[in-house]
Amino acid sequence: MIWRLGALAVAAVVALPLLGIATSLFSAQGELWRHLAETQLREIVGNTIVLLIGVGLGTVMIGTGTAWLVTMYRFPGSQILQWALLLPLVMPTYIIGYAYADLLTFAGPLQSALRTAMGWSRGDYWFPEFGSPQGVALLFTLVLYPYVYLAARAAFLAQSRSLLEASRILGNGPWRTFLRIGLPLARPAIAAGTALALLETLADFGTVQYYGIHTFTTAIYRTWYGMGNREGAAQLSMVLILIAVVLVALERRSRGGAHFAIASNLRHVADPVQLSLPAGLAALAACALPILLGFAVPTAHLAQLALSSGVLLTDSRFIGDAFNSLILATVAAANIVGLAVFLSYAGRLVRRRLLHRTIAFASLGYAIPGAVIAVGVLLPLAFADHGLDLLSRRLLGVPTGLLLSGTAFALVVAYTVRFLAVGLANVAPGLAAIDPAMDASARILGARPRDVLWRIHLPMLRAPVLTAGIVAFVEVLKELPATLLIRPFNFDTLAIGVYRFASDERLAQAAVGSILIVTVSLAPVILLSRTVAASGRPTSSPPGP
Repeated sequence: MIWRLGALAVAAVVALPLLGIATSLFSAQGELWRHLAETQLREIVGNTIVLLIGVGLGTVMIGTGTAWLVTMYRFPGSQILQWALLLPLVMPTYIIGYAYADLLTFAGPLQSALRTAMGWSRGDYWFPEFGSPQGVALLFTLVLYPYVYLAARAAFLAQSRSLLEASRILGNGPWRTFLRIGLPLARPAIAAGTALALLETLADFGTVQYYGIHTFTTAIYRTWYGMGNREGAAQLSMVLILIAVVLVALERRSRGGAHFAIASNLRHVADPVQLSLPAGLAALAACALPILLGFAVPTAHLAQLALSSGVLLTDSRFIGDAFNSLILATVAAANIVGLAVFLSYAGRLVRRRLLHRTIAFASLGYAIPGAVIAVGVLLPLAFADHGLDLLSRRLLGVPTGLLLSGTAFALVVAYTVRFLAVGLANVAPGLAAIDPAMDASARILGARPRDVLWRIHLPMLRAPVLTAGIVAFVEVLKELPATLLIRPFNFDTLAIGVYRFASDERLAQAAVGSILIVTVSLAPVILLSRTVAASGRPTSSPPGP
């Protein structure tokens, strides 16, 4: 009973954002909507559509294509590329946006070198404009394609080489084999990875705000901070929730009712095809280009800016921001892992459909943008603060102030709601792989459920728990929208510091904090990617919607 009630209580906490946002529907905001309809609504909707289409097409093409090449073929550098293709995961969308804004601007090093070499001046040449929805969609694609890459590669690794070889024997070339066999079988996994990339696009704030691209996320921020209208921001958040629900529904629908299974006698694993030197070099270029543009170029430019800024990593501003970031990420990651273990074990103990649906509902936060989570978390916490303050004044005659919504507690709640799915995606499969007979044997010997979890399961779950903690730590470290909206006064993180410097056009100082974020995030991503390359399959996949 305690496990069932505990799981329901966790789900209730996770439901706080939705409940808080839903209460805003009772507030009349007709004037706000009329103002948006007359000024920016058409632009907001158009930009959102362009971003979703651009990122969807881009991530599918790059993620699926590179996954097929490194999984099915061998060419120069293919073994290294298997894990190197994951490196753009460490690059937050807003940081790559800042890097390319400085690199490609008219006064930036690239155009300056081009004018010097060719003797051109302004107006003598054409240069692509990245300050547009199409340009921002390209930047998003460069750092979000690994979600599709991970999902597609896992699907390709699970496919039978015998079927692929039979397709070639029947006269189908590599392209036909890919289009007729490999791609249809991997469609559900590709759709899940694409949906995740689109949800991340929907959640972005720093990049679109910096480039002046009006979206629902920037409208939420302006309505909240610019107009002081929380209820109006919550109503705008409902639109983002509806879009997220539509994306998840489309992803589910894309799977249809089909189930793909390969008979055990067909699970023959053949060696990947060795490409000729020209074809191998072409494959190398196709796989290396996303790494170069999504990780190497922006990182190198940020490092150059950081060195030229004269600002040291030991500067007191960065030390304070880094300390706050590490504390928040550590506490939130520990909380996420603990709740993930609790919910996963509760689902193992209680075979009830309601409980399993409740646990599934607890992972909905990953499908909700950080700005929406912020709005939803603060509204009920602010209501609770007012209640506690009123109670304390009446009983003790002492005001309590903002105990919940005005402290880092609100941030930890928001991070937990947002990234609990990361923990569940890693812990639940590891727990499911443990033989239930071990539980039964321990219970026969008199062990209670918590003893079974502590003495048997947790020692066997070290790898999944560690993976969940690392991924959650990195996700919290990079989170900007929720942190920007919820953080207490005079409490900054590395992400906030980078955003503030970049907003003031002080990109050299912003580069220092960006390098810190990338450096701290790099180690766990390399560990994960090396595990992928060593085992031939991902040890964990990004949490699906």
